[in-house]
Amino acid sequence: MLFGDKGLVALGAGLGAGLVTMGAAKGIGHLAGEAVSGIARQPEAGGRIFTSLIIAAALIEGFTFFALVVANGVAGSLAKMVTG
Repeated sequence: MLFGDKGLVALGAGLGAGLVTMGAAKGIGHLAGEAVSGIARQPEAGGRIFTSLIIAAALIEGFTFFALVVANGVAGSLAKMVTG
């Protein structure tokens, strides 16, 4: 076998963490782009749009951090089960 059991656990945890991070980056990028577009169309609402942008980005980052902690915890638990 090319990968041992530990290698598959590490690979799965790494892929999960990477997918979560890529999704968060795409979401925050889209969020920021739409906020800039909204501010360009309606400059007087810039303060409210910026506040909403910061709150939404913080929520996305919080979810991402939680998902990374869970992926790390699952990888640790699986590694303990595999090694006995």
